[in-house]
Amino acid sequence: MTPPRLALVPGEPAGVGPELCVRLLQRPRDYDLICYADPRSLRAAADALALPLTLLPPDRPSRAPGEVAVVEIPNPVPPAFGAPEPGNAAAVIQALRDAAQACLDGRLDGVITGPVHKAVINQGGIAYTGTTELLAQQAGCEVVMMLANDIVRVGLATTHLPLRDVADAIAPEPLARTLRIVDAALRGDFGLARPRIAVLGLNPHAGEAGHLGREEIEVIEPVLAALRGEGLDLIGPLPADTAFLPAKLQGFDAVVAMYHDQGLPVLKYSGFERAVNLTLGLPYPRVAVDHGTALDLAGRGLADPSSLIAAADACARIAHIRSTRSDRNPPGGSP
Repeated sequence: MTPPRLALVPGEPAGVGPELCVRLLQRPRDYDLICYADPRSLRAAADALALPLTLLPPDRPSRAPGEVAVVEIPNPVPPAFGAPEPGNAAAVIQALRDAAQACLDGRLDGVITGPVHKAVINQGGIAYTGTTELLAQQAGCEVVMMLANDIVRVGLATTHLPLRDVADAIAPEPLARTLRIVDAALRGDFGLARPRIAVLGLNPHAGEAGHLGREEIEVIEPVLAALRGEGLDLIGPLPADTAFLPAKLQGFDAVVAMYHDQGLPVLKYSGFERAVNLTLGLPYPRVAVDHGTALDLAGRGLADPSSLIAAADACARIAHIRSTRSDRNPPGGSP
């Protein structure tokens, strides 16, 4: 089969993203990479790490270690390690959008993204809450943020909201949409025939039969009952403080948490280095690192590339699964 063609976007040029990309590029791979970046950032990172790097035109992707095709996205302000510049915010966003557009156009098969600096992008005059939201808006679709490692997959019913706004955001329609997207992704991108999804309650002890809140009774339980009627295998709502016990996790393929810090601290504690961030529901696979820009480590050769390597492997694997499914079900064929 044709190897997947994946975009690689380093993210914030003053952070560890460029050097993590250089480390990733030293590995043999069975997929093509096209890097959307300023070549100066990549060369500076390679020089700082004393690693070989050959940059090729975008129409000459290479799978050889130390080589990569590059779509040039120049930074207006030459970046320095550890010193992000708001003047480069537009270039960071352009790299993300151009890489995603190549997937939407069918020229590439997936996107791997490094860490970005949200505050610096906003300081650059661009309203930005996260790459998940950016790519969803560009593609015109509803998405779910999922973080995953070798231990657990955690999808989020709400993402970047103040805690005081979370309860109002847990409503029947968006919760049902989230669960359908997670179920479809587990089937289509992870190859699970009948995924079992644990759904956490919002309140302590999952509401304690209404004594600690009624969101479970009035919203979550009716949604789960309706979706079970559609064939989804949903367990819950479960108390969040015990749902992640190892013995229980063995019975689930994924967990859906009601808010960001309900599920992600457990995931990061269980295996931060190998964790990745997936955007479920896009027309193409997008997988990101599960860490920040680490400005204090930039250019020092201390950043761990494990998360980016895991993200690249996951993106290639999902792209391959999607391609296989597409080959089996060509346009006009039976579903």
